[in-house]
Amino acid sequence: MSNEIRLAFEHPAERADATAPDGPLDRISLRDHIVEVEIGAFQAERGTTQRICFNVVVEVRPITNPLDDDVDRILSYDKVTEAIAAELAEERLNLLETLAERIAERILWEPQAVRTFVRVEKLDRGPGALGVEIVRSVDDLKTKPVSPHADTTPHPHVVFLTNAAIRSANLPQWLDQLEARAEPVILCVGQSATDSPKTGHRMTQRRVDLLAIEQNAWVLAGRDNRCVVVSTRTELDWAMKNGQISVWAPSKIVLDAVDGPTVGPNDPVALAAWFSGHIEASDLLLIGERPPTRSSVPVLVQDIAQSGL
Repeated sequence: MSNEIRLAFEHPAERADATAPDGPLDRISLRDHIVEVEIGAFQAERGTTQRICFNVVVEVRPITNPLDDDVDRILSYDKVTEAIAAELAEERLNLLETLAERIAERILWEPQAVRTFVRVEKLDRGPGALGVEIVRSVDDLKTKPVSPHADTTPHPHVVFLTNAAIRSANLPQWLDQLEARAEPVILCVGQSATDSPKTGHRMTQRRVDLLAIEQNAWVLAGRDNRCVVVSTRTELDWAMKNGQISVWAPSKIVLDAVDGPTVGPNDPVALAAWFSGHIEASDLLLIGERPPTRSSVPVLVQDIAQSGL
């Protein structure tokens, strides 16, 4: 028992050696890689960074032909640090478990990788290091035949509806036309005409105003059953791949974005433009609204009375 406890707290390299099913494989390792990042489920962990320590071991297939000192024939250490950086840049996460899982998956899509040990620890949340460690192998990816990091993400058509457009008698006809489009459709809205509560504090007011947009999203969903309110990137990805018309509830994606919007929910058109760029939309259509000053995607404008989408 004491030996098992000792092994549990050893570096992943020792664990990889001790648990290899058919003897030890070649391994590359990353030890004590520390990054400052915003992560965590508690409110005290929002708006601030903390030190996260990564220890990673990757077991790789032995190279049978001469290596010839060619870096392109090996799994580079850079692939490990790039996997960490890419997942940290993807979105703000609450759980170390999620981060470790995504890093392991990204590493295992490398052709040489067989199995990986990923240990992630918070260094500033207690008297010691608090963390998780997972072990994943290529067998765990067999249910995922296509790499999630390949460029297979749909490029949706984003449509911003004003309150007048939401109330318009033309809404069902617009949705008919949107539903017939080849690319997926995501609808964005602003706040309702009713003023949201005022908190007198910038951060809490931002949350209140984002929730006000989400309330209006539910109002739109109540107008037509084809409009489904979604709040996470996972929900959006599923909806885009399954032909569902989504209505964006912005709080989670906005608050979790590593490179979040510089505009607030009081400028919903600019927020929709940021969102369109964030998800790599094909374009942004505004119905009954003027275009934003900046947008990284093409912007189309339609008058409510004459809109034919």
